[in-house]
Amino acid sequence: MFRISQYMRELAQAKSTGQYPAHPRHAAGASGPGGPARGPAGPVVIWNLIRRCNLTCKHCYALSADHAYEGELSRDEVFGVMDDLKAYRVPVLILSGGEPLMRPDIFEIAERSREMGFYTGLSTNGTLIDAPTADRIARTGFDYVGISLDGLRETHDKFRRLEGAFDRSLAAVHLLRARGVKVGLRFTMTALNAHDLPALLDLMREEQVDKFYFSHLNYAGRGNIHRGKDALFNATRDALDLLFDRAWDAALRDLNEEYVTGNNDADGPYLLQWVQARLPQWAPALRTRLVAWGGNASGVHVANIDNLGLVHPDTMWWHHTLGDVRQRPFSAIWSDVSDPLMAGLKARPRAVQGRCASCDHLDICGGNTRVRAQQLTGNAWAEDPGCYLRDDEIGARAGSDASRLALTPFRKVHLLRQEMDHV
Repeated sequence: MFRISQYMRELAQAKSTGQYPAHPRHAAGASGPGGPARGPAGPVVIWNLIRRCNLTCKHCYALSADHAYEGELSRDEVFGVMDDLKAYRVPVLILSGGEPLMRPDIFEIAERSREMGFYTGLSTNGTLIDAPTADRIARTGFDYVGISLDGLRETHDKFRRLEGAFDRSLAAVHLLRARGVKVGLRFTMTALNAHDLPALLDLMREEQVDKFYFSHLNYAGRGNIHRGKDALFNATRDALDLLFDRAWDAALRDLNEEYVTGNNDADGPYLLQWVQARLPQWAPALRTRLVAWGGNASGVHVANIDNLGLVHPDTMWWHHTLGDVRQRPFSAIWSDVSDPLMAGLKARPRAVQGRCASCDHLDICGGNTRVRAQQLTGNAWAEDPGCYLRDDEIGARAGSDASRLALTPFRKVHLLRQEMDHV
């Protein structure tokens, strides 16, 4: 996750005080401004507790449907895994699905998570949240509830394949906000809904929603099926420009709004480029901060457990299983680098190829999202076909070895799309 607002607030403070602030997670006195970053002891765990869902969304990575799935972890098995996660110093549990509110014991699991000291989030489509459910969510004390919106009413209902889904999800936002629950909107952009982003951001501000999560389309589940409809790179850049401007405005006005992105770590270098054009004096300090962030965290600081107890490098890697918590503890699975993919994800720097290998910003983005390369080419270490930065922005040179290596079929598509963006 790329926390735009965090960096914008730091830049606003630097603009006001004349000094770039030290980050509290950095060790004072160590090398570089503020010292090196210290990541969490264990990974953030996104836990798909149930696969069943009342919707069949076009971009669902879990390929969920409204029927029971056999072999899902029982409550006691979930509790046992939670004990291991706590001992492994996992800081955050995001309870997801399918639709997690369709799991009968979801509140028992969430209450135990809170009692154990996990930061506990709920990822839901919001359509099942009525007043009694909102009351229960508030009593449980979730730290955050993310509700997915794919656009305004017509667009959202089409994506969710349910008439009235938008109104029900927006009603859930109202119910939760009225009860003091921290709420965020989650938006996955494609070419079919990019036009609704400005209006959704306006809606966020009108409804006083705390957070906006912008997700780039990743090639997994139904997202892989629909990858041919992924937004063109110019639309992605326009969207990021809009998000940056909104977050900068919120930082300058000290508004309680948070903007974050996910599934495309080129957002870090693109923010650096934005700052170089507007606040060049703070670009070196920001670059140091972005290097400390390190980009893609799949297999390192982000983990996924699915409904069957299978462990994956993140939620987009359901086709690659690292282990089964019924057979080995999560802590043992996550520490094991005998799996070549896991070893490669944990390597620093990662052994990426093509234009990623020669990119000036590899130390910022970490090679971006490996699953897109794997889904499109069969090679997890090929260049990321979802990178929207131009060759001149990453230091790639015509005729270089990296450039010649990059002239694969998917790279040609990449270049064609860049040419189309400038038409």
